Amino acid sequence: MKKTLLVAAFGLLGFAVSAQSGSGFGLKAGLSYNKNGDLVGSIGDAAQSIVDGGEGKTGYHVGFWGKLDFPKIYLRPELVYTRTKSSYDVNGTSSDYDVSKLDLPVLLGYKIIGPLHIFGGPAFQYTLSNDLDNLNVSDVENDFTVGLNVGAGVNLGRLGLDVRYERGFSENEAVFIGDNITDISGRVDTRPSQIIFSLSVDLARKNN
Repeated sequence: MKKTLLVAAFGLLGFAVSAQSGSGFGLKAGLSYNKNGDLVGSIGDAAQSIVDGGEGKTGYHVGFWGKLDFPKIYLRPELVYTRTKSSYDVNGTSSDYDVSKLDLPVLLGYKIIGPLHIFGGPAFQYTLSNDLDNLNVSDVENDFTVGLNVGAGVNLGRLGLDVRYERGFSENEAVFIGDNITDISGRVDTRPSQIIFSLSVDLARKNN
């Protein structure tokens, strides 16, 4: 599945940068404020339930983008490595849940006026790794999932700034088993909910 995602990503990027002279391609990076879904588990033999919505923390992303430009709309596929982090209260101790994934957003944008534009579209996501501090986390239920990106941005010459909201569509959980002070087992919802801030640079555009 990861190989299929990469082939599709580079195919879309290649199409975007070669289709016409108004197209572009470049690099992007940024920060996000993100959280995953609920953590539900049990402690020891008492089977006491833990339900914790988690606390959002700062994550980051780096990647590539391509753009197929039309008079009022554009198509922009991206291939992005993303690292997210959420904090959960596990047995009275704060534990960080780290997720690394490959994202392939395919965005359709509309140019409002001047440099201002809005966009939205699906984001295909492949989970690379996930870790809940010193707890043993097994593979997530579905490595490959789909989310939604919506946002707005502004282009300033070769530079672009945008802010977007991302939300996972379907439930997707990872199972964990721990052996620290008290035996803890359960599951955590891996769906991301993020506010993402990005800076991009257009490598195809010449300086004026």
